[in-house]
Amino acid sequence: MASDFTLDVNGKQHRVNADPDMPLLYALRNDIGLNNPKFGCGLAQCGACTVHIDGQPVRSCVTPVSDAANRKIVTLAGLGTPEKPHPLQTAYIEEQVPQCGYCINGWIMTAAALLAENKKPTEAEIKQALDGLKCRCGTHVSILKAVKRAAMMG
Repeated sequence: MASDFTLDVNGKQHRVNADPDMPLLYALRNDIGLNNPKFGCGLAQCGACTVHIDGQPVRSCVTPVSDAANRKIVTLAGLGTPEKPHPLQTAYIEEQVPQCGYCINGWIMTAAALLAENKKPTEAEIKQALDGLKCRCGTHVSILKAVKRAAMMG
């Protein structure tokens, strides 16, 4: 049975009427109209759907909308602005990371959570934090460079 939920997404309140078990990803894309995060695998294995809830990276494809209600949700669109991008967004451009761009949401959101907790991670810590994310274009080396650059900018 559908219920009303209040979602705080990128600092704005949104009312969503949904089944409590509906994935947060569906509410973000279909009800709120965000084009990121992306639907990748639907099994929390690829990371394309990653958002922050109360500062922690979560896979929105398996997070029930009811678990996200009345919590602070940040998507890639809320991480920075065109006028003041997040250091990771700047680093991704400078390192020319994007190819198809489908997976970028998960990589940036996961790395942003890492850098929020650890301003100067080692390469091993970066690799551990990003473990499990998928990029079919094979831009892993560029992604690692971008995260290191963002940490230096931080």
